[in-house]
This record gives sequence, structure tokens and C-alpha cells, in this order.
Amino acid sequence: MAEVQAFRGFRYDLARIGNLSNVVAPPYDVIDSSLQQALYDRSPYNAVRLILNKETPADSAHANRYTRAAQTLRDWTNDGILAHDSASSLYVYEQHFDVEGTRYTRKGFMARVRLEKFGSGRIYPHEETMSGPKADRLKLFHATSMNLSQIFGLFPDELGEVQTLLDAATLRALPIQATDHLGVVNKLWPITDLHVINAVSRLMSPKPVFIADGHHRYETALRYLEEQQQVGEVTGSEAPANFVLMMLVSMQDPGLIILPTHRLLSNVGPLAVEDLRSILANHFDLEIVGTGPEAARTTWEWIEAEGSQSLLGFGTVADSVWMTARFRSPELMTQLAGEHSADWRGLAVAVLQRVVLEKLLPESGRSEPKVQYVHLLDEVNETVAAKSCQLAVLVPPASMQHVEEIAGNLEKMPPKSTYFYPKLLTGLVFHSLKVN
Repeated sequence: MAEVQAFRGFRYDLARIGNLSNVVAPPYDVIDSSLQQALYDRSPYNAVRLILNKETPADSAHANRYTRAAQTLRDWTNDGILAHDSASSLYVYEQHFDVEGTRYTRKGFMARVRLEKFGSGRIYPHEETMSGPKADRLKLFHATSMNLSQIFGLFPDELGEVQTLLDAATLRALPIQATDHLGVVNKLWPITDLHVINAVSRLMSPKPVFIADGHHRYETALRYLEEQQQVGEVTGSEAPANFVLMMLVSMQDPGLIILPTHRLLSNVGPLAVEDLRSILANHFDLEIVGTGPEAARTTWEWIEAEGSQSLLGFGTVADSVWMTARFRSPELMTQLAGEHSADWRGLAVAVLQRVVLEKLLPESGRSEPKVQYVHLLDEVNETVAAKSCQLAVLVPPASMQHVEEIAGNLEKMPPKSTYFYPKLLTGLVFHSLKVN
């Protein structure tokens, strides 16, 4: 069972830092150099100085971005910039945002969750991880002894019981609020009521948790716990290192949005629609939609309206033609990906990767494509208009049902299958791995 607990978080003292919007940051893995500098400029106390401290030419094994982050954290704690909450809390967290002209609210709560090895309990991953990011985050764990950013976890709650409790607890309380660089409004309420905390923990205990985002940090937390246990630094089952900071959102939450991840391909050579038709025709039913950005929009509207995983949209940049492609060779996916379940083989991203990118394009004499990933149709049209790619592919997003079925079967989904928007902010609350 998933064990969810309240904890005493470390939070910014608003009297010291002023506007919370100036000190929060998105997760480290979506921060490029220009955004890093913008966050540095925004405040001397911005959380980017913890999660992605700048590198310098003078860095060494003993003085580097990790040691600077640790010193910064110590300074902020000693100076009262960060204060340790006096009572154990659950932290209700809402995000208000727009996608393609529609307003959404995503609701959940932050807690500490007992770590479990994948396959041994009720916490399930859905994506593969890479060694580089885990090594990077482990250095930061060792330096700071702090969960600086939360894992994003999902849980089933068909009746909405958990959120109903939390909504009632925050009904008359004013939130702490921050607006991020994308205009997303983030609201936080610490909940210290023991009746609410115990009720939420009890409701959560039989539920599985599926990791939506933060797989690298979760696996790093497991590694850190193992290392601390080996050197005798974990004193009992309630020691903080046994837990990880997690944001928990109901799978039934109406604001839980999975954006598509469209592919923009280059390095495939000149490619007009008739060339692509000859490449795909043996395994896809093809239909020309039209030309230009309006045809791209119509293609995407058809894909959205159908709501299946069998329909892809292709735009050939050389002639600006868009067409739909309906996959009709499931036996080919069985041949190419027989090690995976039927649910996995049915994903649009799996079909695109295994059939089109790894088989049909190379067999037609095309080089292995270079792939750029975007999430909005406007981004696709801008790239196509600039002729910065040679082939654009519109891909339907995987659904929450796919995540639950595939992850629950202990399978990992193909890369870039899901993009949960918006990202969770770093800087709202931190979880110590040393101090309860």
C-alpha cells in the first residue's frame, strides 16, 4: 500500500523574500540557459540556485554547482529565508492555467510518501530513465540532503473522496500564491488539521500511485536511501530518508491534462506527399486533408474527434500537404514489438517509432531522422512555415487509462508518450532528508 504522511516542510518566509513568484522555478530539466539566467536575475533567493546552480570554469571536485547549492541552502536556512514549519502538514496545491484557449484547474496535495522499489509495492513508473540525470540528481541529494522538487504522482479516486476533504479544509482559507514564467497561477494551502490528515492518509493507503513525472528523482531517492542505510545514517522506519516529496493528483481530476507530443523530423531528405504515400501505403490507410496551416488544424481536429490511437497526421514540408494515416497492420507491430503487451503495441507513439521511424523510413533509403518534440499545434505550424523540419507528425496523446494499464502491468511506455501540463513548481515547499 502507498503510505502517505504529513511532514514539516521548509518554506520561504514571505516577509523576507517578498513576492513568491520571484523565487519559484520550474523543474530543472526544462530550464535552458536563458531561463536559468532569467530566474537568477529575478531574485537572489530564486530556487534555481538550488536545483540548477550555474557552472563556472573554476569548478572542481570540491567546489562546484552542487557544493554552491548546498552552501546557499545552509545560508538561507540560517538567515531565516527558509523556515521550518512548526506543525506537520499536507500542502494542498492548485494550478490554474490555459491550454488552447480553455481554462483549467488542476488540484492535488503534497505529502511525503514512503519509498518502495518498483515492482515491490503500489508505486508504479511509466517511463524509462537514463543514468546521466540520476547521477546528477544524486550529487544534489548528497550535497543538500533535501527533496527540492516534488515527484508528480497520480492515484485513482473515482468518487473524489480525497479532494472533497481537501476542498472543505481550504474553503475559507487564503492561499499562498505564485505566478510562474508561463502565466500559470499556483496556489498553496498548508493543512495541519489532524482529522483531515488522518482521513486523507487512510483513504490513500490502499491506492496505487503512478508516477507521472519525476522518475529520475524517484529512482535517485531510492538510491540515496540505500546508501544512507549502508552507512548507518537511517535511524528507524520513520527517518526522513525513507520518504520522498510527492504531489498527488487524482486520475479523475478534470484539470489533469496530458498534452500530445508531436514529432518534427529532419535529416530525412527531400520528402513530398507522394514520396510519403509510397512509404506508408502498405500499412496505413491514407487520406489527403489539404495544404497549409488550416489543413494541419483540420488534421488535428480529426485526430482529436476520433480519440483513438490508430490515427496519425503527417505534413510534408516540401509541398505543405497534410494527410491522415490510419494504421492497419497490427500483426506488423506484433512482429516488431512482440516483447510488449497489446496495450503498449497499440499506442500511437509506439506505432510511429517502431513502424515508421525505425522500419519504413530506413527501408526507403532515408537516414535515421532527427526528432524535435513540441506540444502545441501552433508550434508545429511555426516550424513547418520556417521549413525547420522536413516532416511533421501529429500524434494523439496517451490517456490516463493507458498509463494505468501499461504501468500497472510493470511496463514502461515509449519515450515522450505523455506530457503532463503544467509542470509543478519548485520552491513552494521543501522536504528535508535529515530532519523530521
